[in-house]
Amino acid sequence: MVALNKVMIAGRLTRKPELRTTPNGVAVTDLLIALNRDFVTQSGDKQQEVCFVDVVVWGKQAESCVSYLDCSSTVLVEGRLQLDVW
Repeated sequence: MVALNKVMIAGRLTRKPELRTTPNGVAVTDLLIALNRDFVTQSGDKQQEVCFVDVVVWGKQAESCVSYLDCSSTVLVEGRLQLDVW
């Protein structure tokens, strides 16, 4: 059986990324991305739906995100899904 775990997300940041480091010294940051979807209902009303997605960025890419991105920056993320259960 073939397995594929790949996702692409395009949206806007809801807050400025903040850099953290692990005890081993690896850089990490969290991005919260808002995805907007405009649609028309069956009755003809225009509506908007928003989905918020958490993204974790590691290493050199995390450092670049903190340097170049700000709140409401447009981003395109390519990665894999990982389920967090709380």
